[in-house]
Amino acid sequence: MTTSLFTTPRDLLRYAVTRFNTAKLFFGHGSVEALDEAAYLILHTLKLPLDKLDPFLDARLLPQEIDAVLAVIERRATDRVPAAYITKEAWLGPYSFFVDERALVPRSFIAELIPDYFSPWMVDPEATTNVLELCTGSGCLAIMLAEAFPNAHVDAVDISKDALDVARINVDTYKLQDRLTLIESDLYANVPNKKYDLIITNPPYVNSGSMAKLPPEYLAEPQIALEGGADGMDLVRKIVAGAAERLTDEGLLIVEIGNEREFAEKAFGDLGLTWLTTSAGDDMVFLLTADQLKIQEEQQ
Repeated sequence: MTTSLFTTPRDLLRYAVTRFNTAKLFFGHGSVEALDEAAYLILHTLKLPLDKLDPFLDARLLPQEIDAVLAVIERRATDRVPAAYITKEAWLGPYSFFVDERALVPRSFIAELIPDYFSPWMVDPEATTNVLELCTGSGCLAIMLAEAFPNAHVDAVDISKDALDVARINVDTYKLQDRLTLIESDLYANVPNKKYDLIITNPPYVNSGSMAKLPPEYLAEPQIALEGGADGMDLVRKIVAGAAERLTDEGLLIVEIGNEREFAEKAFGDLGLTWLTTSAGDDMVFLLTADQLKIQEEQQ
């Protein structure tokens, strides 16, 4: 492509939007449309503030800058990799995290609930001393939990050593080494023998039917972080079954299940799930108390 056709970020933005729409890209990792994703990739590549596009739209670019942006646009359009894997960066609210192909791109509706300390179900956030996050991936939720609950120690678990290597980078960036322990474990297998005030998880929950229809952007991610079995609940069942003995008397289990509410209700509806409100509605995250889980344990 002749780079002389482009002189400004405005030129590149127009081209990128057309290129992305023509390629029928899927946007599910932070951006909601081609324009947002194109603007993010252009600003990041040019090392400009991510929230200030307008002042730079008509700035004349150097040939090497144009080449760099075009290379990023083509990689996104042709290889269909998530933008976060191109920039090695993902955002959850005000938090920026390192990410690459070893871990799922950070995204979670639980992140919306942390700033309010899971109110009104969390009785005393300042009394929270132990938090467990299962399936931590890049460590993003564990880091947000550690910062939200300053008196708590967070144990963050994942079965993937590769994912934990990514999480370590983020833990070190936020200087939480003394308050956040990364544990390689198949769910509860290597978890310390102690009681937790809070167990949080955004586990693999995509059912097999949905897995077969995933767009290339999701197929670029570690499939072990997505696959949840026939109904998406394979790991969720194990998490729910093992939570009672690891929670304090006032403890809470909070589980994100995405678009799988129907299957979650079939699997756990008799426990009396509480569905928490997020920006996507009341279908994405459920809560169970220690009391509810102990009743289930006693009935088994």
